[in-house]
Amino acid sequence: MANNPFTIRIFVPDGDPEGVRIIDRMNWTGHGIIFPREKWPSTRQRSEFLRTGLYILSGYKDNEDQLPTIYIGEGDVIRNRIDSHVQSKEFWDRAIVFTATNNSLNKAHVKWLEYALVSRAVQAKRSILDNGTEPQEPALSEAERADMQAFLQEVLQILPLVGLRAFEVPKPVATAQAGPDTGAATAGGAKADADTVVVPAQQDGFEKVFLGEKCWWAIRIAGGMLPKIKYIAAYRTQPESRVTHYAPVASIEPYGEEGKFKLIFAEPAKPIGPIPFADAPQGSMQGPRYTTFAKLQKAKKLTDLF
Repeated sequence: MANNPFTIRIFVPDGDPEGVRIIDRMNWTGHGIIFPREKWPSTRQRSEFLRTGLYILSGYKDNEDQLPTIYIGEGDVIRNRIDSHVQSKEFWDRAIVFTATNNSLNKAHVKWLEYALVSRAVQAKRSILDNGTEPQEPALSEAERADMQAFLQEVLQILPLVGLRAFEVPKPVATAQAGPDTGAATAGGAKADADTVVVPAQQDGFEKVFLGEKCWWAIRIAGGMLPKIKYIAAYRTQPESRVTHYAPVASIEPYGEEGKFKLIFAEPAKPIGPIPFADAPQGSMQGPRYTTFAKLQKAKKLTDLF
């Protein structure tokens, strides 16, 4: 997607910035409407929902889900489709609808847009797709396909601005090159040059992801730490209760919609230690913690790391 400057206009008809929002752009025939699920009864009467259009439903099926669930659909009359999803789909808590102000979208157009968005969601791997099957590309004339590709680019520029990044292929926000650690603890125990993140890992996730997929995801990392992280170590929770493996980090990418990250390893994880919990205070490894690789190599127990 070209990084050309652009402006969008957001109109909030009821004065609530978390409520219904109307999006348009100069010289674009498209029209976007974003609304929370609970606003549908009072929003469904808008005339835009009588048009042919494209829509995305977004939410979380389970409190433990790290990625949002999305459903991508289209319809000749958007209102009827969303009415049915209010009854049949429980996961979504907001919807984003795109129509054309001049009513120029037809059934073939929106089916192509649905196909294109589903394909991008599958490629990006930043959501759980609720669509049962991946649609086939519908036939359009060369001119119509060019028009829909342009419409799609407008949609893809808008979606991140309203908090939906499910269609963006993740790009590294930091890359790391493993090297010797020179960090030392400063007064008060803060790590001046921490380059290693230690993460708690349950057995299933450790074996499947940390060892099997050579990565670790859905963790929060302080923004200032992103360019510093060179290594990741796994603290295996009960019954292990010890740090047992580490890996050099190749890159860090955004993961999901909640400000979390995915760390991709430069090579398979290697055993270390093990470094037992020992006399560490209760709750010491309930979340990620930072240390230095030098400390990781020398530690005999968890308190030697932090």
